[in-house]
Amino acid sequence: MNIVIPAERLPDGAQSRSRPTREQAEEAVRTLLRWACDDPEREGLRDTPARVVRAYEEFFAGYRTDPVALLQRTFSETDGYDEIVLLRDIRLESYCEHHMVPIVGRAHVAYLPHRRVVGISKLVRVVEAYAKRLQIQEKLTAQIANTINEVLQPRGVAVIVEAAHQCMTTRGVHKPGVGMVTSRMLGAFRDDPSTRRELLAMVNRSSYTAVE
Repeated sequence: MNIVIPAERLPDGAQSRSRPTREQAEEAVRTLLRWACDDPEREGLRDTPARVVRAYEEFFAGYRTDPVALLQRTFSETDGYDEIVLLRDIRLESYCEHHMVPIVGRAHVAYLPHRRVVGISKLVRVVEAYAKRLQIQEKLTAQIANTINEVLQPRGVAVIVEAAHQCMTTRGVHKPGVGMVTSRMLGAFRDDPSTRRELLAMVNRSSYTAVE
């Protein structure tokens, strides 16, 4: 379910641009196919423009989701729980804003509650809302952490993203197997070394196995 993002929270410049029609988007795909020296009218490519546009609706669904609204509903019945809440290994699929090719990896999201907690699926949805946009990993990491911090106002927030970038593995320098790690630490995770060490130990704990 998408929670539509208000106009004032659209990415910079998005409010001033009119969205092309589906027909215009499909024609743009046909232009690219011709530029790549293929024939968009041949049997195998005839339906490709429509397929690509439908795929883009899925790839970039984050532009239609409001991450702030996702975190508005919280719960206070926690019996005083105030230790780390960590979601590990959230599958992450995004797209490089420089070459529009996939960024694939995982995110670890943690926070230290202050009286209230949020449903864990909402944290995943916040990751998805920002990932399903054209991105660079550094900005993506900061956006996730900053939003959780601003809305929940916990005692600390930590976001770690590990990902491979196909703009580097399938083109350019062609270096497969290279991963990029970014982190954003706020509050206690930034100021308290022992809290940060505890978090990193939880993230790296290899003995943990999720129940399928």
